[in-house]
Amino acid sequence: MGSTRYQSVSVMDAEQRRLVVRDIFSTFHRTYDLANRVLSLRRDMAWRRFALRRMRFGPRGRFLDVATGTADLAIMAARAFPGILVDGVDFAEPMLAIGRAKVERRGLGGRISLARADALDLPFPDASFDVSAMAFGMRNIPDMDRALREMSRVTIPGGRVLVLEMSAALVLPFRAPYLFYLQRILPSLGRLVAGDDAAYVYLSESIMKHPGPEAFAGIMRSAGLERVETLRLTWGAAYLHVGRAPGGSGMGS
Repeated sequence: MGSTRYQSVSVMDAEQRRLVVRDIFSTFHRTYDLANRVLSLRRDMAWRRFALRRMRFGPRGRFLDVATGTADLAIMAARAFPGILVDGVDFAEPMLAIGRAKVERRGLGGRISLARADALDLPFPDASFDVSAMAFGMRNIPDMDRALREMSRVTIPGGRVLVLEMSAALVLPFRAPYLFYLQRILPSLGRLVAGDDAAYVYLSESIMKHPGPEAFAGIMRSAGLERVETLRLTWGAAYLHVGRAPGGSGMGS
């Protein structure tokens, strides 16, 4: 599978994929929220709410949303935990511009700060946050180990590192219909809602090429995260992975 604009994920090297991802999220930013709804069959917000229930904050009260996109998770966290401060980072400035507008409309400008930064080189000191998380961004990062190590580095010892990601590892009998949806239906929807199927083809392929849940849990452990949990959502259409930054006992169960 491929589009008229991008090569298949399976043949891209790391640099090519980085450039493609930057192009997509700088070009299709206006339909990104819609793309998440379509890709997830409108379950993405419920999945984010599930991730919020796995977060634990101490006196530091700081949360980092990596690859924040248009800031949905950052906003939801600020609302769910009124005492915390939130930083969100993304490398696509057009996405951040939409996120900043959403933050201001909700009156959260004093608690949420959004900045342009690379997930592979986070601009924060060690142990800055109680919790760091990434929602629907990890499959777009070629060097997942490095991204996870950076998230772990900026999280306090024992603090939680969460990765919420869509998956093609659905349980039977849902797998075949969902793959058909990703491969055949989504490109048509992309042409309808965005006038171009390129981003939708790439995003659906990135779901199918993402490591399965057990393989990704292994990547988290290899990156040094401890007590890794893998939680299946909506028959496997998404998984929430929760690990602890090394060196502490963690906050809560």
